[in-house]
Amino acid sequence: MAESIDHGFLLTKLAVDRQLAAMPYEFYRLRLIHNQTRRPLKGERVWTPGQLLEEANLRFLRIRNREGFDVYIHPDAWDQNAGYILLDVDHASPGVLHRMGANGHDPCLVIETSPGHLQAWIRVSTSPLESSIATSIARRLAYLYQGDLASADWRHLGRLAGFTNQKPERRTMFDSAPWVKVVHTRPVLAPAGDALIEAARNAWRSDFQDSLTLPDQCTADLVNAKQAHHIYQHLLRRWRIAQRFAHPNWSIVDLWVARHLLRLGWPPVRVQQIIRLASPQFPRRHGNASDYLRRTLERAAFSFPPQRGAV
Repeated sequence: MAESIDHGFLLTKLAVDRQLAAMPYEFYRLRLIHNQTRRPLKGERVWTPGQLLEEANLRFLRIRNREGFDVYIHPDAWDQNAGYILLDVDHASPGVLHRMGANGHDPCLVIETSPGHLQAWIRVSTSPLESSIATSIARRLAYLYQGDLASADWRHLGRLAGFTNQKPERRTMFDSAPWVKVVHTRPVLAPAGDALIEAARNAWRSDFQDSLTLPDQCTADLVNAKQAHHIYQHLLRRWRIAQRFAHPNWSIVDLWVARHLLRLGWPPVRVQQIIRLASPQFPRRHGNASDYLRRTLERAAFSFPPQRGAV
């Protein structure tokens, strides 16, 4: 007797394959969140495209989805944005996709999360973006196209096609969960992506330069050695630096610390003081410590950090 074909599984695999092909990247972060408790499933992890398309993994995700978990995804560049911006147009206005194309904001992927509700992914860069820059771009796009501002940030997760939307308010008239569907794919870089990035950088650069001259950023903002050590070591433990790297490049770790603290709104003068007092064996081989700190903060604020694995 011929073996029966699991059509549901094949449709899920086709939808996932189409979504990954439209937004290619080396790693993806998946998150499963229960629709009633809003608690994530333990074991959140980063997947390669090959791992995500493995039959056993897809069947695992389908089982969890039937148990009430929604399946979310975003390309993962660790503490950066992977160059993809999510635009959640939950109540899409007529012609929104046409207007996006006319403005050079062509989406590489559009999915329907339930009838009348869309999510668009716009690839603005082939290189990772600093989180503050990506968030600024996401908010700009949400403002332009009446998207959900609550979803406009550098690492917001979108839905993975091929699974059902478990939100109770999205149930159909027959009380079934609607399928998340791929409705448009065109794996392109948005023509106006560079302009969006430059505008976001200019705004951030202006804010950063202003912060250097704020009158309240004087010695009262500086931390003592004990406080600096506590902050620096906390980040090392949080990022599991000792477990992940046998011989860390502390200059790169300094960059990560600076980027993280600036993202939280810490004054640059205080960030410099934390690195000066707490970075291991500082100033190490750096002959001009002040110049090293200045360059580190400039890179943290304005430029792309090293690729994954540089440490």
